[in-house]
Amino acid sequence: MPATRADLLAKLGSLGISTQTCDHAPVFTVEDAQHLRGEIPGGHCKNLFLKDKNDDLWLVVCLEDARIDLKTLPEKIGSGRISFGKPELLREVLGVEPGSVTPFAVINDVAARVKVILDATMMREALLNYHPLENIATTSIASADLVAFLTALNHPPRIVQVS
Repeated sequence: MPATRADLLAKLGSLGISTQTCDHAPVFTVEDAQHLRGEIPGGHCKNLFLKDKNDDLWLVVCLEDARIDLKTLPEKIGSGRISFGKPELLREVLGVEPGSVTPFAVINDVAARVKVILDATMMREALLNYHPLENIATTSIASADLVAFLTALNHPPRIVQVS
């Protein structure tokens, strides 16, 4: 059974990580989120769940307006040729639905199959915003705390200039 928002927030709390969560109507795209999020401070982000030709899985996390070239990305992150992971694989590995992809979903990847890449531009933001495993809320977290969370869950991220 995948972790719930309550499970996630409890895990963050157990790690001493402070967050703030704001509920809102469901959002499925960056455009939806821009209209409904209100006045949530910090960098707003998008997440790309990718699979390479070697069946390695990647989660690339960047600011919502970042442009990611999927043809040049493999060279930047050290992967094979990449494509978007199928929804079934996303559910199996990260336990979330399309439209709810988030770095917080590594809580469900106990086998540590997914390699996490955080865009260097995004990491210059003091505060970052992601869905808390469901697309009906946004959780704000300090960028340093995001790294601490990912590392604590056996997903030490690589910070790479991908945008």
